[in-house]
Amino acid sequence: MEPRIQYATTDDGVNIAFWAIGEGMPFVHMPWFRSSHIQREWQIPEYRRWYDSLAKELCLVRYDGRGIGMSDRNVEEYSLDALVADLEAVVDRLQLKTVALFGVLHMGPVAIAYAARHPERVSHLILWCTYARSGDYARSSQVQATRGFMDKDWELYTQTLAHVRLGWSEGPSAQQFAALIRESITPQALQALIEAYEDLDVSALLPKVKAPTLVLHRAGLEWLRLDVAKELAARIPGASLTLLDGASGAPFLGDSASVLRAIDRFLGLETDARLAQPERVAGTLVTILFTDIVGSTALTRRLGDEGARAVLREHERIVRGALAAHGGSEVKATGDGFMASFGSARQALECAIAVQKSFAERDAARGPANGVPLQVRIGLNAGEPVAENGDLFGTAVNVAARIADQAQGGEILASNVVRELTAGKGFGFSDRGEQVLRGFEDPMHIYAVTWRGGDG
Repeated sequence: MEPRIQYATTDDGVNIAFWAIGEGMPFVHMPWFRSSHIQREWQIPEYRRWYDSLAKELCLVRYDGRGIGMSDRNVEEYSLDALVADLEAVVDRLQLKTVALFGVLHMGPVAIAYAARHPERVSHLILWCTYARSGDYARSSQVQATRGFMDKDWELYTQTLAHVRLGWSEGPSAQQFAALIRESITPQALQALIEAYEDLDVSALLPKVKAPTLVLHRAGLEWLRLDVAKELAARIPGASLTLLDGASGAPFLGDSASVLRAIDRFLGLETDARLAQPERVAGTLVTILFTDIVGSTALTRRLGDEGARAVLREHERIVRGALAAHGGSEVKATGDGFMASFGSARQALECAIAVQKSFAERDAARGPANGVPLQVRIGLNAGEPVAENGDLFGTAVNVAARIADQAQGGEILASNVVRELTAGKGFGFSDRGEQVLRGFEDPMHIYAVTWRGGDG
């Protein structure tokens, strides 16, 4: 169910759209600046998984800034004071005494200004891949390269900007992000925002921030230097810097689990509570899922080691995102696939379907002439495996792996045990008959899971 969108009104009469979900410490997730659309984002799996993960432990508040997304579009004032007023209106509307602020990217200066002006209302400040002086960002060669054609080709500009922000390996996500920018803001409003940020500098406010502060920065970020993050941490009293792997400016892409862990620890939440999965023990019924990329060896021959690795990272991102969204535990990565376990057969099937749909959407977005298609086969079985040192062993595991071997690219095959466990849950199956799996003498009944219109 999508969150209920509400509105807060600023002192200068601008209506600011926001939603709030979850329970716990109030955690205000500030806008993404150019690509903020709180209704549209909820329909994008990567965003939704990110928000769902945060809301498991927190009262998560998200709002669109003025001129963007669901907030009033016909706005002329984009000064620092005006952007702080947007945040003030939302916090006041919700009657929040104190909040943890998550200042992302270009909204970092706004978060810093709010924290300095309202020290009594900010319990924690988290700054993600951001800066105090706009010049530290604007001088980036990548940023300068994109500015030249913003007025000439809006679509090309948004596509390039999306790749710069998310990373050049994030094909489908970058295309989706570019479309979100175009839906969130007009070229005229973006130009007004950029002009308002031209000489923005809140560095004088850094020593005035009283809240405990965590600066998060990704080591591979090309458009914002690491020393900018180091300066933030050095000039805010008591602040700490955590350097994370990756090159994407989006915390929900790449190793998002590390981002969540850093946030949890800083906020004093139970470490890894939102990510932890119970240890499977002997005698516990577990559903086991295997994924395997079709033609991974040929993919390496075609693209080379680096090119193939970039494509494999997409597979890892999609599968890990689906596991997080559907309660799965990653048992191990096999290089070109994953082994995962679930306490629920229903969740395992939902995860498998989500994975295949994500790969189908990825390939459809790229088209036949762009990129490399990724086809994945998936096999599922349920049983009582032996758990040892974080791994699972036994017949139930071996059967799941052999079932995956039988699948074609884009297929999900399941044992009869899985089909029976999910009877009446709304899943569709087509009978593949009895098959003798490699390493087993007795035939086993196999079913294909229906996940798209032409299946069955």
